[in-house]
Amino acid sequence: MTLFERIIHGEIPASFVYEDDLAVAFRDIHPQAPTHVLVVPRRPITSLSASRGEDAALLGHLLVVVAEVARREGLGGGYRVVINDGAHGGQTVPHLHLHLLGGRGLGWPPG
Repeated sequence: MTLFERIIHGEIPASFVYEDDLAVAFRDIHPQAPTHVLVVPRRPITSLSASRGEDAALLGHLLVVVAEVARREGLGGGYRVVINDGAHGGQTVPHLHLHLLGGRGLGWPPG
């Protein structure tokens, strides 16, 4: 069971900012911006590259959740959404998740 599955099942505490039947969103414990929220599907998908056509509706839902959380967090001035994929992409938990970053200006390139 992944770290995120344990959070979703309530085994590890987290500061949830959003929940529905398909996804959860909670604050990152090592924030990289004033607002750093992780949006995670309840159904585990290892990574974006492991997703398939049947995951399209869930992937779209995750983006809608990001937009809703950004509104709730007052990020009307802009924000960044990041999906790390695989070891070279910086993915450290093998469960797809979207990073919502905002609350300050974000430079480019990101890393």
